[in-house]
Amino acid sequence: MARLRYLDRTDLAADDQDLLKRPIALHRLMVHSPGGARAFGKLGTYIRYGSKLDPRLRELAILQVGWLARSPYEWSHHVKIGYDFDVTDADIVALIDDTAGRATRLDAPAKWVLRAAREMTAGQAASDECFAGLRGFLDEERVTDLVLTIAFYNAVVRFLATMQVDVEPEYRPYLEKYPLPEAEKGGF
Repeated sequence: MARLRYLDRTDLAADDQDLLKRPIALHRLMVHSPGGARAFGKLGTYIRYGSKLDPRLRELAILQVGWLARSPYEWSHHVKIGYDFDVTDADIVALIDDTAGRATRLDAPAKWVLRAAREMTAGQAASDECFAGLRGFLDEERVTDLVLTIAFYNAVVRFLATMQVDVEPEYRPYLEKYPLPEAEKGGF
């Protein structure tokens, strides 16, 4: 159960009601800070619609963050969203296997993206070796957008966890299809 109440459009000032044009639970909680929600939305919109980063790779990076953080909300939402951007069930199974150190048939770019997301989520930064691997197929703009994406979604999962944002019923089937592992002691 969320730590704050979910707000509706009618709870907001007229100038802020546009913040709930997509009234998902995350937004309904975040609008307790309209300015924060607006800033959050601008970067999120850029990542989804403005970045030149390949959308499949973007979604794999986000899914990796959600998997590592054991974030039911992030994971379920981006399994669904990933399907819209050419992430397949085979990709999701491969992400789980790659995270566990098992062999996969993922292409090299996907493996480097997942590794970068793991290194940035578990630590503070991608290693020199990983960054060099990313630069083998990403130009400066795209590698910057990837790092921004991973960093942004690490912030998102921490907000979701701290505020205890609930997964909406329509996203629960994705958690049933691909359940998250049990949390390990000590975090990621």
